[in-house]
Amino acid sequence: MSTAFVTGATGMVGSALVRRLVESDVEVVVLVLDPDPQSELYRSGLVARTTVVSGALEDLRVLERALAVHAPDAVYHLGAQTIVGAARRSPLSTLEANVRGTWNLLEAARRVASATAVVVASSDKAYGTVDELPYTESMALAGDEPYEVSKAAADLISQMYAHTYDVPVAIARCGNIYGPGDLNWSRIVPGTIRSLLRDEQPVLRSDGTFVRDYLHVDDVVDAYLALGDALTARTIAAGEGWNFSDESPRTVREIYDAVCAAAGRPHTEPSILGHAPGEIHDQWLSAAKARHELGWQPHIELDAGLVSTVEWYRSYLGR
Repeated sequence: MSTAFVTGATGMVGSALVRRLVESDVEVVVLVLDPDPQSELYRSGLVARTTVVSGALEDLRVLERALAVHAPDAVYHLGAQTIVGAARRSPLSTLEANVRGTWNLLEAARRVASATAVVVASSDKAYGTVDELPYTESMALAGDEPYEVSKAAADLISQMYAHTYDVPVAIARCGNIYGPGDLNWSRIVPGTIRSLLRDEQPVLRSDGTFVRDYLHVDDVVDAYLALGDALTARTIAAGEGWNFSDESPRTVREIYDAVCAAAGRPHTEPSILGHAPGEIHDQWLSAAKARHELGWQPHIELDAGLVSTVEWYRSYLGR
């Protein structure tokens, strides 16, 4: 039986990844700072099928010991501070988690050297603001805001560990991820669904014209696993970035309308705040490299994905 080590396992993507690994008979070790009873990892009882290591990404000794004791074949580094607004309010804690946390994880992987694959979850935010879209992997990493810089720095550190120390790293860059288990209510999909199910007026922080691509969490899990498998098989080179997207950019207002339709409330008008400081106006990714070289493609169409996501929140919220 193979072993995987997962950071960020209490998050939406982390919980979904852990479930997929466990269902594939992989022995899963998770790093958890604080148990979260609302997370799918705990709420579903999935945590009982894992080995829990208690500690923080900022603690190198915890990470090195975890990798030495459990000797994972694959490492999936999803742990991070992921909120743009929170990064603006608290840049130091964001840099500690996203940058120090990444170099600690990769340094531990370098020292222990059991893993044949280390997948680091980056973000489209690592590219910063550009003059021409979509983002492609050949573009330079940039950024001005704390979150953008933290992801670009973690991305470059990952490349360094691959090229200098032969750590088998691949970097996954996704746009906006949606699906069951996302409890960050400031995001457009869960926040709108919760408001609709509570018969409250939904709120748009921006003016609705910002453009993003949206990818279902299950398609993201497919992407991470594809990268891990390709690294292990040595069919891709270490140290490269990989974009994953449905390549169908939409405005925030279009996503909002799609969520309302999925919830059966197609004519609900939002409260538009028109204030989204720190957010890049337009972002979307080309996934041509992943399609051609990994054979990856998204399988969950947006409208169907939103319908199933709304049903999950109905159950979660008791609505």
